Amino acid sequence: MENIYAAMLLHKAGKEINEESVTNVLKAAGLEVDVVKIKALVASLSEVNIDEAIKAAPTMMAAAPVAAPAAGEQKPAAAAPEDKKKKAEEEKAKEEAALEGLGALFG
Repeated sequence: MENIYAAMLLHKAGKEINEESVTNVLKAAGLEVDVVKIKALVASLSEVNIDEAIKAAPTMMAAAPVAAPAAGEQKPAAAAPEDKKKKAEEEKAKEEAALEGLGALFG
């Protein structure tokens, strides 16, 4: 995962993503360098438009927590069990789609 983070950092900085630059970022962070993994990452990213892949990937961040209702406000009725099950299935489908998108991004 650190290799991917290094590549994303280089991309954000506008630097070329190559074996030497990824290795330098990892070494600067005090991490162990695996040359084989770095070569595989650089090769898989060579044909990827990272900006487009990021735009196409669904957001995986959780929604911000909602503030507690004021004392005078009533809470909405609890969702029916069927609604909760349906939402859980939809969330799982979204997560699977997001993981597929990330797989396409990084080979």
